[in-house]
Amino acid sequence: MFASPLRWNDVWLMLQGAGVTLSLTFWAVLGGTLLGLILGVVRPSSRWWVSAMIGFVLDIFRSVPLLIQLVLVNSFNSIVGLRLPVFTVACVALALYTAAYCAEVVRSGVLAVPLTTRRAARSLGMSWWQDITSIVLPMGMRVMLPTWIGLTLGVMKDTALVLWIGVAELLKTSQSIITRTQEPLLVLAIAGLIYFVISYPIARAGMRLEKKWNTQ
Repeated sequence: MFASPLRWNDVWLMLQGAGVTLSLTFWAVLGGTLLGLILGVVRPSSRWWVSAMIGFVLDIFRSVPLLIQLVLVNSFNSIVGLRLPVFTVACVALALYTAAYCAEVVRSGVLAVPLTTRRAARSLGMSWWQDITSIVLPMGMRVMLPTWIGLTLGVMKDTALVLWIGVAELLKTSQSIITRTQEPLLVLAIAGLIYFVISYPIARAGMRLEKKWNTQ
């Protein structure tokens, strides 16, 4: 292929690694978004000490590099004897990391809703749950979406770090091919193209949805 040791089977192996990258991104973003949504909604409505405690825990996950978190979670898995597959360990670590950022995204969306609007909803007899689900989240979604899309794309790129705990995602498969072919520029160029191809539709879908909301 291209007068180099690289073969189509190598490209297929990289595409399989890209599938693992997409799976990691899906589960990390799903788990992180659900947990972040709960924390982001609860924190502004909690007592100051509860909010401060949640904020402190989230600051830990945002401050400690993701690679260290992956290694620590993987080590904890071995020490405790859970024997979880490294893929599951990677998903858990990435989900917790994503939740720390997603919680702030949701909190910013909640705080963007005018307090007068929320008071009006409560004065009409709405419960806290009805206020959140019918007023706050629909209005705050316009603020949250662009940042959430950026977070999703960032998590997709951060999945490359899971190679350090043995998950064969796109970058790890690329490295194994580089070791055999000694063609780092070509292999990494193909890997970068694959990252672009799987990231671009997400970015465009987010832009279209944001544009649609802004015109309403």
